[in-house]
Amino acid sequence: MRISDRIDEIRAIIRRARSTGSSIGLVPTMGALHEGHLSLVRKARHAGDFVVISIFVNPTQFSAGEDLQRYPRQPHDDAALVEQVGGDLIFAPTVEEMYPNGFCTHIEVERLTDTLCGPMRPGHFRGVATVVAKLLNIVTPDHAYFGEKDYQQLIVIERMVRDLNMPVEVVSCPTVRESDGLAMSSRNRMLTREQRQAAPAIYRALQAGAAAVHRGATAPEAEQIMTELLQAQPHLRLQYAQAVHPYTLQEPTHAGPPMLLSVAAFAGDTRLIDNIVVFRE
Repeated sequence: MRISDRIDEIRAIIRRARSTGSSIGLVPTMGALHEGHLSLVRKARHAGDFVVISIFVNPTQFSAGEDLQRYPRQPHDDAALVEQVGGDLIFAPTVEEMYPNGFCTHIEVERLTDTLCGPMRPGHFRGVATVVAKLLNIVTPDHAYFGEKDYQQLIVIERMVRDLNMPVEVVSCPTVRESDGLAMSSRNRMLTREQRQAAPAIYRALQAGAAAVHRGATAPEAEQIMTELLQAQPHLRLQYAQAVHPYTLQEPTHAGPPMLLSVAAFAGDTRLIDNIVVFRE
């Protein structure tokens, strides 16, 4: 396995891999890797790709006052995990390598960023779209792997790739959960013991909302169920509990499936997100 922080070196390694007939798979991450990330690497490896893992805590997707400085960083542990699951190459650029002096180009994906996390995190999805576009241009993968825990991010990236005719297949991968249902996240390690015990209530609220949607509930009804359950949790501070259409991310005009249920809540200063997509059975 190789590790590089230089764009020119990454491109040279990718050219050599392609010359042997390999397809290229990219797993974009911000590091502090966990089983959710590793499941993406395994999927890329199973597909037969030459697997590139990017590790970059992207400052442009953090709004003012967010946890950029607190975000966990463990490069040596990450490298060991990637090697264990068969990754071929880690791209771990510096901020200066990704955003050199004078950088002034950004990508905006409209409409899909008007709801859910969009209004809560101004500029976040502009930062996400921009850095992912750069990674796709640098690595030129055939496949790029993203987890469904960050569902809105996934939909935004799929739209960007479609609209800009990027020659890459976006592969969505199921959310990986702890045994108590908590969605795996690098931020989970920031939680205190009390907060960690309270956090699975997010998934339980989503499950309750999903059960109601399967019974024919409207979006407001599902939102009320989730909100009431989460507001009863003393160690969680609800930011939103929303039900939207899973493809437009706008308020549904129908009752029952299909529907995306999405929650964002704070446990102390740590922001947690999760979702369930409810389809017709």
